[in-house]
Amino acid sequence: MDALGLPYRAIKPDFEEHFESKDPIALARELALGKAKAVAKLHPDALIIGSDQVCAFEGEIWGKPRDLDDAREKLQRLSGKTHQLITAVAVLGPKLERVEHDLVSLTVYALTPDEIEGYLSTREWEGCAGGYRVEERGMALFSKIAGDLTSVRGLPMTLVVRMLRDAGVRFF
Repeated sequence: MDALGLPYRAIKPDFEEHFESKDPIALARELALGKAKAVAKLHPDALIIGSDQVCAFEGEIWGKPRDLDDAREKLQRLSGKTHQLITAVAVLGPKLERVEHDLVSLTVYALTPDEIEGYLSTREWEGCAGGYRVEERGMALFSKIAGDLTSVRGLPMTLVVRMLRDAGVRFF
């Protein structure tokens, strides 16, 4: 958001994440909208952006690893395989409610046990869907990323800009 030159405040929503939906796209959208609505209750006249991510792998939906062992298991399973990361964005404002999503496919190198343990020691996995952080050393885990890298980082900026433009935000 800083790169766009728009004033904003980052507010942590008072929102309990839940994993009831069996569809990763629907879930990501529900979570993003829930977070945006939680903040909109406190700032009803503001333009609110909420986002969330889920990882989809072999028919499963993954959120953030519970602990180190869960992160290790996730990286072991992702090793040498492709998965999807779905990032949803909700934009709310007076008389406005819009939710969209972006999907990125990521292929992980075939990782050795030492590489997995080395990455886990960085603690970058904490709080990240799928158990990795692409914007830091986790970039070295991937042989291919097909899609918007800003989406993987948590906020798909091409999508956000389009949604904000549609909402009447002027950038220049």
